[in-house]
Amino acid sequence: MLINPTDWLWGLIGGLMIGSAAALYLLVNGRIMGASGILGGLVDRSGWATWSERLSFIAGLVLVPAVLMPLAVPRETHITSNLGVVVVAGLLVGIGTRLANGCTSGHGVCGISRFSLRGIVATVFYLLAGGIVMVAARHWLGII
Repeated sequence: MLINPTDWLWGLIGGLMIGSAAALYLLVNGRIMGASGILGGLVDRSGWATWSERLSFIAGLVLVPAVLMPLAVPRETHITSNLGVVVVAGLLVGIGTRLANGCTSGHGVCGISRFSLRGIVATVFYLLAGGIVMVAARHWLGII
């Protein structure tokens, strides 16, 4: 696979956008921008006091990439074509974020940037778990 010398730039831009969004969310709302907590509050109705804000956030996560798709340059990915693996992976990520009381945006982006011990520990463990699952799924089970 040939790597474009400017591919790192897209990662930098994406990281700056996520970090800026998290900082703005914290500044404006006084709360952490954790996508799983925002969605979870809608699903279990614990966050219905701020339902319009939560729904706007989730809509933005879905609609902005859809609107920007015509501007995107197609890139090669290495995602599996096995839909069952993708569905199971998504469900496991959802379960894991509820068990950890947060996801990558809550613990990884917001927690680490605030030097939260809980966020740092959670991030270390979900990265380790992801690495172990990837090694197991690819090299031992051969499903990816």
